Amino acid sequence: MNANLPLRPDLEGESPYGAPEIDVPVRLNVNENPYPPSAAVIESIATAVAQAAQGLNRYPERDFPRLRAALADYLATESGAHATPEQIWAANGSNEVMLHVLQAFGGPGRTCLTFTPTYSMYPEYARDTLTDYETRPRRKDFTLDVDAAVSAINELRPAVVVLASPNNPTGTALPLEDIKRILEAARGHGPVLEAEIGSPARVSDCVVVIDEAYAEFRRPGVPSALELVGPAHPHLAVTRTMSKAFGAAGLRLGYLAADRALVDALRVVRLPYHLSAVTQAAALAALSHRAELMAQVASLRDERDAFVEWLRAQGLSAHESDANFVLFGPFPDREAVWRALLDAGVLIRVVGPEGFLRASIGTPDEMARLRTALTAAIGR
Repeated sequence: MNANLPLRPDLEGESPYGAPEIDVPVRLNVNENPYPPSAAVIESIATAVAQAAQGLNRYPERDFPRLRAALADYLATESGAHATPEQIWAANGSNEVMLHVLQAFGGPGRTCLTFTPTYSMYPEYARDTLTDYETRPRRKDFTLDVDAAVSAINELRPAVVVLASPNNPTGTALPLEDIKRILEAARGHGPVLEAEIGSPARVSDCVVVIDEAYAEFRRPGVPSALELVGPAHPHLAVTRTMSKAFGAAGLRLGYLAADRALVDALRVVRLPYHLSAVTQAAALAALSHRAELMAQVASLRDERDAFVEWLRAQGLSAHESDANFVLFGPFPDREAVWRALLDAGVLIRVVGPEGFLRASIGTPDEMARLRTALTAAIGR
């Protein structure tokens, strides 16, 4: 029976976001790190959480300065970025970080622009913040048509442009030169701001968000947009997460690097004490083991590249990936292939362009099982 609730009209008929959660031996559908934390990492987290629990009667550090400093230090090592702790923001997953961005800069009468195919949560961030959502297509090879992107920015004057690099579900990374051109186009092409009576209206810069959830998996020589964070680009924000490379999807810790003024705007819209003391303690403990966790990333890169070569040897199209997943196909009936894999105990994702499937990179044993199941499913 339907309750007589005053649901927002734009939410009528909507379903909650989520990939299938099916208990099978091999789960390669949501781009998780397949390796559980080591005993040493678990011990560090348990010790840190136990210490934090002694003060659970108190609210946690509201702006978590120690965690921001540790994340800034990690980015300096991983990407050579030189962000200060004040240029770092964090929340419960990069999903909440993105929501903060659109809460601060989006809203009614404003537009978020992105380029498809891309991450399926972006329209939900826009919907939840009452922000208009506009898309333009990528090229057939899933690279960004920068000329078309510049034209769209000039036409729409969006408040926020979101670009995933590497892109989900295609694994495509953006060259720094493309990002620089987008940043230049975004200057003065954000929403027109109302002015006080007697003063002319002001133009704003469009906020450019580079979503680097999978950046640690990029191939050698592929740069990070973090290199561009600084005074020269005050309208740039680069998001990251501990869910993928750190094997900490269950921790729910995402973060962002940007100019301090942009970060301070996000502090206005965040809920009080949004990061629990337990989350802060666990994240700090995990970061202390970054060398061990990064070694896993290297092995997953190798496994990914080997899988791409194998797929191509089967006559399939497999796109070069800088992430921990591969998009491959096309299949006349991708649902049938997906079902055949599931029947064999292997769960991957039906997502992206018609005819294609996406598989996360698992352990060597999991990948061997995927190859065997896929071979049987396509009769090769």
